[in-house]
Amino acid sequence: MIARLIAVAAALAASPALAASGPFFSLRNTDFIVTLAFLGFIGILLYFRIPAAIGKLLDKRAEAIKADIAEARRLRDEAQDIYASYERRQREVRSQADEIVANARREAMAQAEKAKLDLQKSIERRLAAAQDQIAAAEGDAVRAVRDRAVQVAMSAATELLGAQMDAGARSAGIDRAIDDVARHLN
Repeated sequence: MIARLIAVAAALAASPALAASGPFFSLRNTDFIVTLAFLGFIGILLYFRIPAAIGKLLDKRAEAIKADIAEARRLRDEAQDIYASYERRQREVRSQADEIVANARREAMAQAEKAKLDLQKSIERRLAAAQDQIAAAEGDAVRAVRDRAVQVAMSAATELLGAQMDAGARSAGIDRAIDDVARHLN
């Protein structure tokens, strides 16, 4: 408890309110001592040219910041130039791609038309060949029917004449029949 009382008394004795008693220009006045210490501190700073050194450091820092800003502007301008260059290239590539697509479409249309014409010609050739085959088969069928008709007619005439005539009349009748048939066929 006594230790507490001593600590409280020391704290009250060291308080600024009690220390600032008496005349101002006295070494017992703390305000005067603090003012002298502050002026001494300012004097030391001026003697060692600390404000000039701090100013130089601040100037160097300002120059570095200005250089950084200039570098940033240069980089920004360079980036804008590169971006504009890429945009130009992109437009050129896009126009080239559009041109390639248009050429491909034209070529595809031309190839389709050519294929259509080739198919049409092929169909016409096959149709003509089929018509020729049909005409040839028709001609062969007509000849076969005529030949068969001639054979049947000759056979029938031979039988009829053979039954009705004698040998001399038969040969004369056969000759006439052959001549008739030859006249009708030619």
